[in-house]
Amino acid sequence: MEYQAILDATGLLCPEPVMLLHVEMRKLTAKQTLKVIATDPSTTRDIPKFCQFLGHKLVQQNQEEDVYTFWIEKKEK
Repeated sequence: MEYQAILDATGLLCPEPVMLLHVEMRKLTAKQTLKVIATDPSTTRDIPKFCQFLGHKLVQQNQEEDVYTFWIEKKEK
């Protein structure tokens, strides 16, 4: 899947991945996609809630063993 930026949050625990996600999303322009890689299981709950609350689109979410990957498209203003 295509993306314009990547956030490697592996090894970080809640709330750090979501805090960093918020910072990275601000750097993107509308409709750009951020790929997030995380190892904290709570991100499977927190990142979809983050997207829903702020209006970003969770394009795809995958899990391979203990690694969670998310593709998030920034909302239009």
